[in-house]
Amino acid sequence: MKYGFIGCGNMGGAIAKALRRQTPSIMIADPAPAAKLLAEGLEAVYTDNETLAASCQRIFLAVKPHLMKGMLLPLQPILAEKKPLLITMAAGLELATIREFVGCDLPIIRIMPNTPVALGKGMIAYCRNDLVTDEMLASWLTDMSSCGRLDELEERLLDAASALSGAGPAYMYVFLEALADGAVACGIPRAKAYEYAAMTMSGAAEMVLATGQHPGALKDAVCSPAGSTIVGIRALEEHGFRGAVMDCVIKSFAKNKELGKQ
Repeated sequence: MKYGFIGCGNMGGAIAKALRRQTPSIMIADPAPAAKLLAEGLEAVYTDNETLAASCQRIFLAVKPHLMKGMLLPLQPILAEKKPLLITMAAGLELATIREFVGCDLPIIRIMPNTPVALGKGMIAYCRNDLVTDEMLASWLTDMSSCGRLDELEERLLDAASALSGAGPAYMYVFLEALADGAVACGIPRAKAYEYAAMTMSGAAEMVLATGQHPGALKDAVCSPAGSTIVGIRALEEHGFRGAVMDCVIKSFAKNKELGKQ
């Protein structure tokens, strides 16, 4: 099965890297110099939008939401003839909107991925239209298994998933950097501070996934009475940590909704 990527920035590139471990047949169409270098590194075919649309059975649409309509309009005749599976990752653009831009009925999957897919540690929420059969979906999920964990959601929840797991790595990096800065202030060399913070964050996430325990219970297990950890938790609460984190997700969600109306 030949896969194509129209647009191959950070997110599209991350999926292309992971997918390359499952399939040798990848084409990339993106005028950015970095995309051409990525294609060379992956031993993928670097081409133009029209050639890609005519050649690939499954096409990732990895351009910005405001560019999607202009990109798809010239491809309408090719897509109508070839009937590929389209996979869109544009924030805010619903399946019905992509169908309108394409101008014909095609199987379409909408995904909200995150950049850790490049390491096989991604979280990808997805939904599909009625033309994506169970067999087609199962085949696609098998190919995408090298990206990480995939989960089907109602489309109305995808913008919220994007605000959480899609944007979430950026929030994690800010928290990780802040943790490391605190450790540096306490005397730990910066390289070690980043390593300790990253491993701590990774291990804590694995504990949640592996045990299925409530995060609050896992937190309580680390907080000894009158100990140093609960003092640190109190400091976070005094600075409105939970409220700030909730607000960043809610504001990101609102922005996704706004993008869909542009």
